[in-house]
Amino acid sequence: MQRRSRGINTGLILLLSQIFHVGINNIPPVTLATLALNVWLFLKPLKPLLNSCLSVEKCYYQKDWHRLLLSPLHHADDWHLYFNMVSMLWKGIHLERRLGSRWFAYIIITFSLLTGVVYLLLQFACAGFMNEPDFMRNCAVGFSGVLFALKVLNNHYCPGGFVNILGFPVTNRFACWAELVAIHFFTPGSSFAGHLAGILVGFMYTQGPLKKIMETCAGIFSSNIGYPGHQYYFNSSGHSGYQNHYPYGRPGPYEEPATNYDVYTAGLSEEEQLERALRASLWDQGNSRNSPPPYGFQLSPEEEMRRQRLHRFDGQ
Repeated sequence: MQRRSRGINTGLILLLSQIFHVGINNIPPVTLATLALNVWLFLKPLKPLLNSCLSVEKCYYQKDWHRLLLSPLHHADDWHLYFNMVSMLWKGIHLERRLGSRWFAYIIITFSLLTGVVYLLLQFACAGFMNEPDFMRNCAVGFSGVLFALKVLNNHYCPGGFVNILGFPVTNRFACWAELVAIHFFTPGSSFAGHLAGILVGFMYTQGPLKKIMETCAGIFSSNIGYPGHQYYFNSSGHSGYQNHYPYGRPGPYEEPATNYDVYTAGLSEEEQLERALRASLWDQGNSRNSPPPYGFQLSPEEEMRRQRLHRFDGQ
């Protein structure tokens, strides 16, 4: 884990630029709050990185359990923050729309804690199996473990399609494993155990008992929590679709109607959006009123007509 660099935080500037490209009003509330919290704690950390990172030595042997809460919300540097939060932006828009804001917030909190616990167990197991006590001293920080868990969820709900990893097409079904290996070999200092912990937590939710446990706990602590009812359909090409379904023909008192955020992502994959985010932020040619909308936006016919009328009015 490297120390946070001083000077101009280019990654933070690019992240803010990306958020404003999408539009704050177009980002679901829990996703936006998660972005804001991570940015705030990057600028005003509660503790230094060495006092907030996660390891068996610090948590288990020194009983410093508050690190389970702090480690996912702190980042080593501005680029670490940028890539994690851009990934969170894309995943949050899709998953929060699908699951509803309250359940998505529940998932974020649960995954943040559980990913840390699984990471500690992996560290402890590796240290014992390989007879390397130093593994228990490896200290990890950052939101990427939670993001790997969210990626498993997203791929579970949308199994069709491919992503491009290092120039090779990989099906969504195996994308998280391919990214795990690629990041480990091509990103020095990344936490393999932390990313693997996220994948395992994701599978505990999609294939294991975690989802039912969460639903049971939610029912115990709040009888008013609702789960949005959605139906999904898949065509022969594997591309996933989405439509609302409510038992009584309309959203119930605790159900949240889905918002169509595809107009802000243009159906681009996460990797395509990351690439375009960098290009748009580094080589932005200005916000001319006659220029096409920023990447990822698709104006509806009504918005396009309104935009053209505005241009004609301004030209008079």
